[in-house]
Amino acid sequence: MRALPLCLLALLLAGCSAAHRTQPIFNEHPTYEPSQPAKPKPVSTRPAAIKLYKDPGALVGTPFRDLGEVSGESCQVNAHDAQPSISNARRRMLNHAATMKANAVLLHQCQIVSNVTGCHQQAVCQGSALNVSFK
Repeated sequence: MRALPLCLLALLLAGCSAAHRTQPIFNEHPTYEPSQPAKPKPVSTRPAAIKLYKDPGALVGTPFRDLGEVSGESCQVNAHDAQPSISNARRRMLNHAATMKANAVLLHQCQIVSNVTGCHQQAVCQGSALNVSFK
């Protein structure tokens, strides 16, 4: 009587294995052998160099195309935060010009403004993004 359950189990296992189609066996974990050690790609945090013109007279005789107005801000949310920085506002203005494919900015003004919506004080820089043909 003990042989009957063993025979049924063997028959069941043989029947299940015959019902499955055989598929090629793929290695789930292929071996990876790099030919050279992987080098990390450099991260560029600086945009292309953008020339800042503070005097419009410096552009006289130089061909350029005006790409539009750009601005940058630095905000002091409340009185206990760090003071707004004109240099940060200028840097953000230059980054905005870089996204417009400009290679120069003519600075119109930088100022610190008080009681702006959302800011206790705010440094703002405004200028024109330019594409200058350097000779």
